[in-house]
Amino acid sequence: MRYQEILFEKKNGIALLTLNRPDIRNAITGARMIDEIEDACRSVNADGAVKVLIITAADPAFSAGGNIKEMAAKTGMFAGTPAQLMESYRRQVQRIPLAVYGIEAPTIAAVNGPAIGAGCDLALMCDMRVASERAVFGETFICVGLIPGDGGSYFLPRIVGMARACEMTFTGERVDAKKALAIGLVNAVVPHDRLIQEAVALAERIAEKPAQALRMAKRLLYMGQDVSLRSLLEQSAAYQALCHHTEDHMEALAAVFEKRKPEFKGR
Repeated sequence: MRYQEILFEKKNGIALLTLNRPDIRNAITGARMIDEIEDACRSVNADGAVKVLIITAADPAFSAGGNIKEMAAKTGMFAGTPAQLMESYRRQVQRIPLAVYGIEAPTIAAVNGPAIGAGCDLALMCDMRVASERAVFGETFICVGLIPGDGGSYFLPRIVGMARACEMTFTGERVDAKKALAIGLVNAVVPHDRLIQEAVALAERIAEKPAQALRMAKRLLYMGQDVSLRSLLEQSAAYQALCHHTEDHMEALAAVFEKRKPEFKGR
């Protein structure tokens, strides 16, 4: 696919997806942008050489979420009867959480500015978040008489706990970068001009590790949120058996014995 709404590149095991519609503050409810995000996510999953994906955006905003002009005019995905609107959500914006949450490699949101509504939820879909000091997070759906229609009520409580999630959802109040760090919404807050550099540095620390083990470790972390301990232990045993027979595992052991840095091949 030729990208028009996003930028997408891969380098040294790290993929970078940049929302590139600053003219509409990177609103993510347009069909073309949804298609492109979904396609980039598929590309990451299909490429075993990609160890980390960073999602960021062109300044000044990370994402304003839904396009409120289209909401007011009831055009685009907001057109039609209630039944048609429900199908629009299912067939359009709800493809984003399924695509991003389904990425097998670790993901980092590099939040460069306001992340509002569905934009906030996009950041929450990632495994980790590094925020610019200019970042602002808002689960603001209630302020326009709506509810989180894109999975925010799934992601937010798992990250900040139910009480904080209720407060953010019921008040619609925005949280600045400093408070986001204090409540565990983000992993780090950094100077704006160092955001991508710091996100890449985190990605590089992860990308040094064995690719197959990274993807299996991620699956287990999320599986552990939804299954019993016994079920998780069964799956862990299966994955561990596979890891013991990878070349990267043997390389890691050799590096320990030889007191050197391992060189992983993703095999």
